[in-house]
Amino acid sequence: MKRHQAIMVQGTSSNVGKSMLCTALCRIFVQDGYKTAPFKAQNMALNSTVTPDGGEIGRAQGAQAEAAGLAPSVLMNPILIKPKQDSEAQIITLGVPYADMSATAYRRDFLPGAVSIVRDCIKQLKEQYEILVIEGAGSPAEINLKDRDIVNMKTAELADAPVLMAADIDRGGVFASLIGTLELLEPHERQRVKGFIINKFRGDIGLLQSGLDFLSQRTGIPVLGVVPYVHDHGIDEEDSVCLSEKNGWGAEQAPIRVAVMQLPRISNFTDINAFIGLPDTRIHYVRPGEALGQADLIIIPGTKNSILDMLYLQEKGYDQEIRRLAEEGAYVAGICGGFQMLGQELLDPDGTEAGIGSLPGLGLLPVSTLFGPQKSTHQAQAKIVSKQGLWQHLCGQEVEGYEIHMGQSALIGAGCGLTHIFTRSGEKCSVWDGACSDSGRVFGTYLHGIFDNPAVMLGVMNDIRKKKGFPALHSEDLPMTQRQHKYDQWADLVRASLDMDKVYRIMGWGEA
Repeated sequence: MKRHQAIMVQGTSSNVGKSMLCTALCRIFVQDGYKTAPFKAQNMALNSTVTPDGGEIGRAQGAQAEAAGLAPSVLMNPILIKPKQDSEAQIITLGVPYADMSATAYRRDFLPGAVSIVRDCIKQLKEQYEILVIEGAGSPAEINLKDRDIVNMKTAELADAPVLMAADIDRGGVFASLIGTLELLEPHERQRVKGFIINKFRGDIGLLQSGLDFLSQRTGIPVLGVVPYVHDHGIDEEDSVCLSEKNGWGAEQAPIRVAVMQLPRISNFTDINAFIGLPDTRIHYVRPGEALGQADLIIIPGTKNSILDMLYLQEKGYDQEIRRLAEEGAYVAGICGGFQMLGQELLDPDGTEAGIGSLPGLGLLPVSTLFGPQKSTHQAQAKIVSKQGLWQHLCGQEVEGYEIHMGQSALIGAGCGLTHIFTRSGEKCSVWDGACSDSGRVFGTYLHGIFDNPAVMLGVMNDIRKKKGFPALHSEDLPMTQRQHKYDQWADLVRASLDMDKVYRIMGWGEA
C-alpha cells in the first residue's frame, strides 16, 4: 500500500468540528512519535495569530501548531481572508496583507494564481515533517465554488492526501449530509474519501449503531468513530460561529460577572478564553440587543472594523451603559480595537477603515487613534509601566502578547501608557502601548493575550475578589496553566473515539 504523508479532514459544512479534530490528530501523531505539522490552504476567519517573524495566520492553525509542539508558520495557512464589511475582505498572503477585495474580484483575479502558492507551501512542509494534518473549509460539495476550489479536494490532490469526512450529528441530518456530500462529488473526488467521523454526539451510542451500519453499507466507506460533544474544552476556536452555540461559562449565580461585548465584527475573541473556568466567575457575551446589566469587568474585544463597531455601540446605547458602569467602579478593558474605542476619537480621514469618516470614541481613555494603510503584526514582549490603581503593584512586570491592528494610537496630554514594548518579532524596539485611567480600572492595550499573563489576570481578578470579600487566587488556580493538559485531554478523547489503527492504515502506514 502506498504511504501517504498527509491526512485531510473535510466536513459536510462549516462548524462541524474540523479544526478541533485536526488539533487532536496533530497531538496524537506527535504523541506517537511523528514530526507533525498542520496545514490549511485558505482560511476565512477573524481569529488569527502572529508567527514569530510577524506573519498573520488563522488562529486554528496556531492552536494546531501548539498542539504539535511547533511555533506557527505562514506555510501552515498561506491564505487568510478577514472580512471587513459585508462585501469586502482583507486578503492575507503568506502572512502579509495583499489587498482588500470583493468576493467576485477574489475569485476572478486572485484564485487562479493561488494554486501555485498552496502547492509550494505543501512541498516545503513535506520536506520538513513526516505527517501533515490538513484541514478543509466549509464543504467540498459547494457546487457554485468548486471550479476554483483550492482548500478542499484541490488541496487533497496537491498533497496526495486521503480524506476523512466529518459531520456534526448535534445539528441533525448527519446521514443525509454525509451521503448527500458524496453524491455531489466527482468520482475521482469521492475515491479520496476513506472514512467518516461522526462528531458532537450526545446520548446512547447503541441507538446510533443501525444508522452507522447503514451508512457504511450504502457508501462502502467505514465509520472511523463517533466523537462525543465536549463542553468547555479550553482550546482556541477558529471563528465566531462557535458563539452561536454558547455564549456563557460558569454558574449563572456566580458572584463575579465578566461581560464581553459581542461586536458584529468581533475578532480574536480567544483573548477571553483565559477567563473560562475561573473560580466564582460567570463570563458571558453580550449579544446584539441584550442589556449589558451589571458587571464587575467589561471587556471590549478586538474587531476587524473599529469604526463600524464603535458606531454599533453608539446606535445600541451600549456606549452609555459602559460609561455608567465605569463611573460606578467597574473595570473596563479594551483589547486592540476595543482599546481604540475606549479613546477620545477614531480618525479615518482617508476612509481606510470604513469609508464613513471619523467618530468619537467612548472617551474613557486619553487616546486618539488615526487609521492608515499600514498594518502592525508582531509577537511582542513588554513591561508594565503604569502606576495607576492596581497597576502600581504590577509596574515593572514583563508580559507577552501579539499585535494585529490597523491604526496607530497616541496619548493625549498627560495620559498614562500601560506598557512599554521592548521586543517586536524578535527585534529590539521602544514603543509605548496602551493607556490607563487615573483609577487604573479602565485600561486598554494592543497586546492580544494580555490576560494569558498570570500577573495581569491575578492583579485584576484579585482586586475584584478583594472588594467582594473573596480570598485571592494563585497562579495554579488559573485555567491557562492547564493549556497543554487540555490538548492531551482532547487528544485522548479523540484517540479513544476513533479507530486510529484504521486511520494509520488509510495513510498506508500499516499498524501504528
